[in-house]
Order: sequence, then C-alpha cells, then structure tokens
Amino acid sequence: MEDLMRIHHIKFTSFLFQTCLILLLFPIVSSSQEHHKIKDNHIKMSPRLQFEITLHGFLLWASMGFLMPVGILAIRLSNREENPRWLRILFYLHTILQMVGVVVATTGAIMSIKNFNNLFNNNHQRLGVALYGIIWLQLLLGIFRPQRGSKRRSVWFFAHWILGTALTFLGVLNVYVGLAAYHEKTSKEKWFYIQKQRVVLSNEENVPKEMVSKVGTC
Repeated sequence: MEDLMRIHHIKFTSFLFQTCLILLLFPIVSSSQEHHKIKDNHIKMSPRLQFEITLHGFLLWASMGFLMPVGILAIRLSNREENPRWLRILFYLHTILQMVGVVVATTGAIMSIKNFNNLFNNNHQRLGVALYGIIWLQLLLGIFRPQRGSKRRSVWFFAHWILGTALTFLGVLNVYVGLAAYHEKTSKEKWFYIQKQRVVLSNEENVPKEMVSKVGTC
C-alpha cells in the first residue's frame, strides 16, 4: 500500500511540475516577437530555405511528437505486464524508439545550426537548445541507470520519468512555437513585398507624361 501511494505521489508531483511549465510557457508563446531586428523583414525566403525549414520541423515533430511519446507509452505498458517475454519486447521497443528519436532530433538540430540564422533572439530557438540538452541528458540517464534494488534507483526513476514526460510536452509545444514563428516571418515577407509593389506603382504614376513621351521617341 505504501509503495502504491508513493508511486501515485510521484506521478501527481510530476503532473503538477509539467503543468506549471506549460502554463509558464504559454504567455511566451502567445506574446509577439517584437524584439526581432528590422532587417529580418527584408529577407526573401528562397524555396531551398523553405524546404529546409519544413524538413527541420518534420524531423523534430517525428522525434518529439511521435517516436518519443510512443516509446514512453511502451515502457508504461511494461509496468502492467507480467510475461517476461513481453517485458523484454516492450523494453527494447522503448529503447529503440528513444534512440531513433535522439538521432532524428540531432539531425534536425544539425540542420538548424548549419542552415539557419542562429541568433537565439526568439523563444523557439531558446527552447530548442534546452530540449536538445534534455534529450542527451535523458540518453545518458538511460544508459547509466542504476541496478534494480539499489538506493539510487528511485531517484533515477523519478528524474528519468519526469524529464521524459516534460520533454514530450515541451517538444510538441516547441513545434507550435516554431510554426508560429514561421508564419510570422512569412507574413512579414508578404507584407514587405506588397509595400514594395505599392512603392513601385506609386513611382510609376508620378512620372511626368512628358518624360514618358520623350523616352518613347528615343
């Protein structure tokens, strides 16, 4: 009974911690990124850059939004499984999905470092750096886990569990933060293009008719 109460207490504490993190980050997500530099408005996004941004977003979603949550679900199911064979299958499924998720997320991180403007002046990039650190910390915790029955096992379990669950929530959240940043950037570019076209048309309308006739007779 005491062990059951301890498990429920750990889960409840973890749930409260994750909820507080999300509630604290929602205002950051909803706030406008007014600190962007003015020169960002004058950058025309090429088709290649659009493809790289789309691929980056897909890789991070596949890692933190699909592979890692499914891996967490697999290890949760193992807690109720008594068949040793299924326990091994679920454990290896969890391990494989998490390893693949780390590789996919690292690929997305390398893409962002190599191809994007990493000034870290927006919430998506800052949260992304923190998530990359948590991913590799989780990997190390999974590799160097204490033996069952040791005193450090309960502390390790709590840290690994809460970091893994928070990583999933914050990873999905950062996907939406990235989508909002991408939408804001492309909207600024469209608005700049419209303003530029208006300036061109205005300049053409202000050209004197005499100048047009002289150009035509040349």
